[in-house]
Parts: sequence; structure tokens; C-alpha cells
Amino acid sequence: MSRNLLLASYPKSGNTWLRIFLANFCSDGPDPVDINALDDMRPSSLVVFEEAIGVEPTAFSDEEIDLFRPEVYRYLARTGKTKSFLKVHDSFRMNSAGEPVIPADAVEGAVYIVRNPLDVAISLAHHEGESVDYVIDTIMARYYSPRRRFLFGQIRQHFFPWGQHVLSWVDQTAIPVHVVRYEDMLARPDEVFAGIIGFCGIPPDTTRISCAIEKSSFERVRQQEINRGFREKSPDARAFFRQGKAGTWRDVLSQSQVERVVSSHGAVMERFGYLP
Repeated sequence: MSRNLLLASYPKSGNTWLRIFLANFCSDGPDPVDINALDDMRPSSLVVFEEAIGVEPTAFSDEEIDLFRPEVYRYLARTGKTKSFLKVHDSFRMNSAGEPVIPADAVEGAVYIVRNPLDVAISLAHHEGESVDYVIDTIMARYYSPRRRFLFGQIRQHFFPWGQHVLSWVDQTAIPVHVVRYEDMLARPDEVFAGIIGFCGIPPDTTRISCAIEKSSFERVRQQEINRGFREKSPDARAFFRQGKAGTWRDVLSQSQVERVVSSHGAVMERFGYLP
């Protein structure tokens, strides 16, 4: 049975960029991978759920679905490749039976990406087609995904408010976790991606890592989206790959918006170096 590696994060924190890098690193081909051909075996997929359980998830409530989800991860471990990377936006949490929704016996570990919530708010607002105020006061402060159930072929994922989402992953001890900051991925990509590759149990080849980083650059993936579109883009967003920068909040958010984010998530922001 394979033991999958999770790529976990709060939405709009760099998860897709990491998936693209890993796809380029593993393929090691002469050209960048097609962003529309990324492995999409997500644990939240309706198709995967039905394959694993044998029943359509639409027949169940969210609470009932959570009771089945540990078996979905075990199914992916039984049927997946030797090493598969699974994208996860769920918080690390228990179902109503007291069992972790993500069982430790089905995964090898998790790479968790943290991003400054001030930048997350802006990126998520564009992704959802909502105002920044709505994202700060509603989406980043709620328990559920803002999306309706089963939209885009996925089970509704449970986010937790941003700070709780981060802590649910970085402070849990059931699954080994390698924590990286999105800002460090941008500033020191060779070092950070090498650390991720090492955590995944893959021999770190510096030349191969550098080539994969270059093939996964924002300019390259943005151009791919312009030329061919990106199937993971929300219909409410103009583009999935907008800027690929850190610190844009300084030019976009009002003082009131900054204060509301800090008042809700300040302790976790300070822990990860996002506050003076």
C-alpha cells in the first residue's frame, strides 16, 4: 500500500504552484508540464469518493460524508502510485466518531504552506469574485468552504478560520508535517524546494530542482493560462495566476481591513513572522 504525501494549505496560499513544481521535478522533461494535465486525484473529489465508497456522496449530509472520508484516503493509498501528492484544503480535524478525517495510516506526511493572511484575503477575493471586506469578515472567519455543496465536482471542504486552519496542521502530531512559508518559496526557492523534496523522501538533485523551478515560474504558468486557460480557475475569477507576489496588501488594503485581519489572526501571524 502506498502512503500518500499531502500538499496542504489554506486556499490561495501557493498549493497549486507547489503541485506544478513537483510535476516538473518528477517529469524532468525538456518542456514545462501542461498545467491542465496535473494529477487531480484529490481526496475531496466526488468521483474519488464514489469509487472508494461505492455510493454517491450527494446521498449524505456533510457530517455523514466525514464518517466515510478516512476510508477515501485509505482507498487512495491502496490504489495510488508508489508516491502520490494529494492536494488538501481541509483543516486537520476529527469527524463525529472521533476519528481523524485524514488517517495517519494512509499518509506518509504533509507539506503545509503558510501565507500571510493579508495577501490571502486579496487573492481569495479575486478567486471568489467577492469584495475583500466580505472575504475578511465572512470567508476567513467561517468553518465551511464558502462554496455550495458539490460545486466543481468536490465535496465541501472544512477550512476553519485562517489562524485555526494553520494551527490545526502545524500543531497536530498524528502526521509528520513540513511547514514552509509562501514568502520563502518566492525569496529562496532553491533552498525551500530542496527542503520539500528531501522531506518527501526524494534524493535532492540541485540541477533538477533549479530546472523545475524555472519551468514552474509565474511567467511560464501565467502564459500557459493565457494561451490555453486553466481548468481549476473559478468562473468568478478573471485569472487563476494573477501576480505571484508577496506584500501586495500594503498597496491594496485599508488600515481598517488590516486591523480586522490582525485582530482575528494576530497571534498566528506573529508566530510566523507576519507582524513586527
